[in-house]
Amino acid sequence: MRRRPRSTAVEPDAGQVGVLIIGYLLVSLLVVTVVLAVSAVYIEHKKLLSAADGAALAAADDYSIDVGTGGPGAAPPLPTLDGARVADSTTAYLTAIGAGDRFELLTVDPATGAPDGRTARVVLTAVVHPPIVNFLVPAGIPIVAQADARAELTR
Repeated sequence: MRRRPRSTAVEPDAGQVGVLIIGYLLVSLLVVTVVLAVSAVYIEHKKLLSAADGAALAAADDYSIDVGTGGPGAAPPLPTLDGARVADSTTAYLTAIGAGDRFELLTVDPATGAPDGRTARVVLTAVVHPPIVNFLVPAGIPIVAQADARAELTR
């Protein structure tokens, strides 16, 4: 019985599967990291939008009544909002719910006010630090949320 001598030549496809597996793992980890970062920013934006909605509703409830001149055929009394009072109501609401502890660098934007005298506009800004990729954006990602609420009188 004669043995065949082993070939010392390396097959051309040897070891290629290992490189593919490592490549696919790296791509998968990159996708998971991006999805986590985007989800974190999205969730924080929704939380900030919820705080802005609540602040706008609280500010819209802080109105005064413009009774006009009165008399027959006169316009009915209307609620009016003052921009400074809207900003003050927004700050008071955010302090009451502890929003400063939940959001980093939370600020009330100067656009907050009453643009038409009947609508309370609240614009809030904050910064989000996404997980894992925080070293890529050390200053964080700024987010802005705007909410409007209208003051109405009903019977």
